[in-house]
Amino acid sequence: MPADRPSRRGRRIGIDVGSVRVGVALSDPDGLIATPLVTVPRDVAGGTDVVAVAALVAEHEAVGVVVGLPRTLAGREGPAAEAARVFVAALEPALTVPVELSDERLTTVVATRQLRESGRKGRKQRAVVDQVAAVGILQGWLDSHR
Repeated sequence: MPADRPSRRGRRIGIDVGSVRVGVALSDPDGLIATPLVTVPRDVAGGTDVVAVAALVAEHEAVGVVVGLPRTLAGREGPAAEAARVFVAALEPALTVPVELSDERLTTVVATRQLRESGRKGRKQRAVVDQVAAVGILQGWLDSHR
């Protein structure tokens, strides 16, 4: 395997955990590019979001999951980071592949700006912003592991 690729070939799933939705992205098998996959409704109480993500990991035969860990610009963790850690704690037992947290400062802000600049606004933007943020998380991870 070339040194510029993640150590294990295969698709990876990127996750942006929001308070209302969970954005999901998918990489190609060579770990070069991340693309939007789906948005899953957040279900803290019922756990259907975790079940849905676990099903996507199985369906796409992913070899790993990268979950965004939102930190402040100063590097501190707040309530959003705690929510991501709780999501990971619920997800890990449902999977047989590794789950890794990855710093995701400003990915949702960047995703929102990109969508606005592309002409998507309002409801249409909200429907995909979490997927675009998940792409940013996963693409950042892929790029840093080359």
